[in-house]
Amino acid sequence: MKIKRHSAAFAVLAAGALVLAGCGSDQNTPQGGGNQALEGLQVECGTKPVSGEGSSAQKNAVDVFARDYGLKCQGQNVNYTKSGSGKGVAAFTAGQIDFGGSDSPLKEEKGEVAKAAERCKGNPAWNLPMVFGPVAVAYNVDGVKDLTLNADVIAKIYQGQIKKWDDPAIKALNPNAQLPSTDIVPFFRSDESGTTENFQKYLATATGGAWTGEGKNFQGGPGVGQGREGSDQVSQSVKATPGAITYVEWSFAKNLQLGQAKIDSGAGPVELTTENVGKAIDGAKIEGEGHDLRVDLKSIYGNKEAGVYPLVLNTYEIVCSKGYDPETAKAVKAFLTVAANADPQQLQEAGYVPLPEGFKTKVTEAINAIS
Repeated sequence: MKIKRHSAAFAVLAAGALVLAGCGSDQNTPQGGGNQALEGLQVECGTKPVSGEGSSAQKNAVDVFARDYGLKCQGQNVNYTKSGSGKGVAAFTAGQIDFGGSDSPLKEEKGEVAKAAERCKGNPAWNLPMVFGPVAVAYNVDGVKDLTLNADVIAKIYQGQIKKWDDPAIKALNPNAQLPSTDIVPFFRSDESGTTENFQKYLATATGGAWTGEGKNFQGGPGVGQGREGSDQVSQSVKATPGAITYVEWSFAKNLQLGQAKIDSGAGPVELTTENVGKAIDGAKIEGEGHDLRVDLKSIYGNKEAGVYPLVLNTYEIVCSKGYDPETAKAVKAFLTVAANADPQQLQEAGYVPLPEGFKTKVTEAINAIS
């Protein structure tokens, strides 16, 4: 089915506007204003606004969700604050918001699981992976429009073991490329970053442990590379620096028209496309039990099948399985249902990929089970 682009800008509809009765009825519900995935979608809209806080990595996706939610449930709005995953989890467990946005699932060792269950009136909280954003390996190498790298080479670049673009290891992956004898200038995030955390998890998994750095602070080789704060700064630095390379969310690489390396996990070069990222998501294993859909990232980062682009950041909406008041439960379920069916074109333009059908089925079953 062809998706028509809607002309409206992303907006969160004003609170207090008229709430249409019977929002779940096709006769009374606006039909998505161009997002045909919303046509015929049955949701029961609540009467309360939905509030969330947390991960900045998913903020632009939540804007897409909120726009579609306002179209499906007229008069209803979503208030989301991008304050970082830690603050989002804290606000959720304190009962200040309806859902928390987080770059990682609730951690039992930090007491987050127990605190969330207490907030949910003795019921478990669920981690629902609603947002997937590819991470591009962006580069600026004069005359090189088609570049293939693998995890081992990327790791060695950031460890300081590969320093020139015409290094034999890079040549072996690009036998037909005219690689210059130019210094490689790696850039990395100097601030704490969920993108850094996932990039390092990918390198550790895909290199079989040869990369040992972990966490939200980048841990490359001593003195290797230059740190920049935020995704905008690292991408702008690559744009301005011949020979540069970095890891950055897809939208930044696209907006600046940076080169994006294909990744070879052993079955040939794979380009960063919605389809190839979707294959990675579809192949993901779930660690959680029941409707707690914690993703086993190693099953994505270590996926060596042909056509899979494995470097993906996923974020969660953390919700109560039970424990909301009836109207809040309706609103949260309606919002999440719309989010799972958000406009694919708008998501892609914002740098994300829509949930593949098989994975969306798991998420939708979990949403329907909220009570």
